Amino acid sequence: MLLGVLLVGLAVAFWSTHGRVTHLFVCGLLVHLYGVLLIAFAARNLYLIQRIDYATPALMIQRQLADLRAWRVRVEAPVNAILGCFVWIPVMWMNLAWYGIELWSRPFFYWSMSSSLVGLAIVVLVVWLMRRAGMARRIEDNAAGHSVRKALAVLDEISRFEQE
Repeated sequence: MLLGVLLVGLAVAFWSTHGRVTHLFVCGLLVHLYGVLLIAFAARNLYLIQRIDYATPALMIQRQLADLRAWRVRVEAPVNAILGCFVWIPVMWMNLAWYGIELWSRPFFYWSMSSSLVGLAIVVLVVWLMRRAGMARRIEDNAAGHSVRKALAVLDEISRFEQE
C-alpha cells in the first residue's frame, strides 16, 4: 500500500507539471492509475485478512484463508504479472523527464512495447510450461504468498489432529 501511495504522489506531482506534453502527461496518469491499483489490491488483502475470525472453528478459518488465497492467485498475481511487463515504460519516461532527458520517439516507443510484449510472452510461456509439467500448485502457492501457505498448513495440521 505504501508503494501505491508513493507512486500516486509522484505521479500527481509529475502529470500536474507536465500537462502540456501529451505523452508525459499520459505516462503520469498511467503511473497514477497503477499506484491506485496497488492501493486497492493492498486494501483488499487487508480486508480479507481483517475479517478472519480466529474464534471460529478451524474449518471456517480455512475457508476465510482460502478466499484470501484465491484472490491472490486468481486476480492479484495475474494482474501484477501482466502490468509488471508494461509499467516500467511510463515509470522510466517519467524518471528520465525529471532529469531533463526526452526519449519520446516512435522507434523507442516501439522498442519499449515490443520488449514488454516479449516479457509478457516469456511469462505466459513459463507459466504454461510449469502447468504442463504438473507444477500448477507450485505456481499458485508462490502467488498466494508464504504467510498464507504457512497459515493454511498449520490449519490443515489442526484439522488432521481433530479428526484423529
